Amino acid sequence: MKLLEGKIALVTGATRGIGRAIAETFAKQGATVVFTYRSSVEKAQSLEESLKAEGAECLSFQADAADFEATQNVINGTLEKFGRIDVIVNNAGITKDNLLLRMSEEQWDQVINTNLNSVFYTTKAALRAMLKQRAGSIINISSVVGLQGNAGQANYAASKAGMVGFTKSMAREVGSRGIRANVVAPGFIATEMTAELPEKELATWLEGIPLKRAGEPQDVADLCVFLASDMSNYITGQVFNVDGGMVMA
Repeated sequence: MKLLEGKIALVTGATRGIGRAIAETFAKQGATVVFTYRSSVEKAQSLEESLKAEGAECLSFQADAADFEATQNVINGTLEKFGRIDVIVNNAGITKDNLLLRMSEEQWDQVINTNLNSVFYTTKAALRAMLKQRAGSIINISSVVGLQGNAGQANYAASKAGMVGFTKSMAREVGSRGIRANVVAPGFIATEMTAELPEKELATWLEGIPLKRAGEPQDVADLCVFLASDMSNYITGQVFNVDGGMVMA
């Protein structure tokens, strides 16, 4: 039996990189996949075709994760069509890197709004339905940068660290109603974003990874399947690094 058979899963920001891998892997494991995207209709259509090729039912919404009303519409649309939401993966995120003295208020606000406020918006919008179900798994995609910081990424680090505190608070708040909340913190993952790094910077990153290689989006997706499935029913409020040993607490 597939691990996510019969589950309705929402993945935000799913048209590329880690988000796409999660959506596709969920489909392979039997989930009905709802996903959001912000701008590229072409990439959304490509993902829909990929999910349907796996025999999965899917539903897509063009929505800005940083917009509460748009997020509410996504949740309402999902509930109207499927009647429930079993899994939420808050994956939508951006970077606007700059040294703190040069960082604009806009750069700070954009990252906090998209990366952190979106987690609050999505979780709050879906929570009432999950409470009625007395079941649900919330998976928040943070980053090892949120655990150890990184020069030039104060906004990004703050947003990702905020996700950890939010998730642990949620786990304590709704655990008695059968809802679990966990964090996945990827390290250096080979995506379109990291492919743009200069070779020297790439070598520096790899030097600090005990496994001496970048991770793949699939490495993150596989862990998300476990956390979304009934195999992790007694796990909540935890932070899981997928980083090849880069950060060891």
